[in-house]
Amino acid sequence: MGKNPVSERIILGIDPGTTITGYGIIRCQGNKMELITYGIIDLRKVAKDHPSKLKRIFERTLGLIEEFLPDELAIEAPFFGKN
Repeated sequence: MGKNPVSERIILGIDPGTTITGYGIIRCQGNKMELITYGIIDLRKVAKDHPSKLKRIFERTLGLIEEFLPDELAIEAPFFGKN
């Protein structure tokens, strides 16, 4: 897919979490936005250790970057607290 860098941007948004990480990808052209895809990285069935969870988040995020080639990345600031 050839992109016109002036008029089109693809943005990957990430909502980080140690149990469930959310993501969404949108295409912006001028003042129009189009949802490309969204989903979650479900870490509830991954081993309980933090390094394994980080590895899974990294692998899935890298896959999204390679597949959709985003121009920009937006990451929500993590929340450290008890729910």
